[in-house]
Amino acid sequence: MHTKKSFSTYVINLDSANLTVEEYLKNILHYSSRKRQLLTRNKGIYLNRKTTFMKRQLKENDILRVMDFPDISYGVTPQNQKIDILYEDEHVIVLNKPPKLLTHPTGQTTNNTLANYLAYYFQSKQILSTIRPMHRLDRDTSGCIVFAKSAHSQTLLTKQLEHQILKRFYLAITEGCPQEKKATINRPIAIHPSFPNQRITSSTGETAITHYEVIENLAETHSLLSLSLETGRTHQIRVHLASVGLPILGDSMYGKKSNLISHQSLHAAKVQFNHIESNRKILVQAPMPKDMNELLIQLRK
Repeated sequence: MHTKKSFSTYVINLDSANLTVEEYLKNILHYSSRKRQLLTRNKGIYLNRKTTFMKRQLKENDILRVMDFPDISYGVTPQNQKIDILYEDEHVIVLNKPPKLLTHPTGQTTNNTLANYLAYYFQSKQILSTIRPMHRLDRDTSGCIVFAKSAHSQTLLTKQLEHQILKRFYLAITEGCPQEKKATINRPIAIHPSFPNQRITSSTGETAITHYEVIENLAETHSLLSLSLETGRTHQIRVHLASVGLPILGDSMYGKKSNLISHQSLHAAKVQFNHIESNRKILVQAPMPKDMNELLIQLRK
């Protein structure tokens, strides 16, 4: 396993100049007080190649190097099952999740999830990395899902999510056809008062914004939509589309079961984010699953 001491490097920008080292660790990198104490004890902070102290003030273009804390477990049991890797570098891995597969263990289910399979892949490469999904896909949703390979990567990708640099794009086949070619659904989403696993649109909920565009109307009864998210609420696309009379085909929770497909017709087609080190844009795409492709062919007839 990889046990070599490693460091993450940060170039201080104008916005962070005049912060102390401690303020930068706490407010920018979101390090806990325990982690900051460990860094001090282990002499794990270097400023411009010299060990430094917490109260030292930073200047623009300073180089801050912070010791990484090694992972000690995968967090799940590794299981040998093939995974579809769409993109990988030393900081991030993007997988293509098939429909009908859980992203990670939940409730009574501890095995046979994408997280278990990714842990085995890491183990086979002699990488000890806790499984860190950056977002969730429902069991029946297919497509791109991003995992951070370290706590450092997770921190920076979380910031990208917060600033809408990490973007997610979806394809959905809906029942019914929208009247507008493009639209934005801006409706808060809350937990269902009677069914905690479900969500509803409600003025008391959290802000939720979904953009969609019609790619194709299918036989005047269904549509193929492309969608992007400004927020990431549970079941957001499913709830929003159902709330405007366009439930996703096959979505039994927010619409109805379908004889045409055995799961909701929702696919995470693309993710875009910036490389952790170089900041260059990375766009990753996942092909539509076979059953959704066949469904499109059938609906076009």
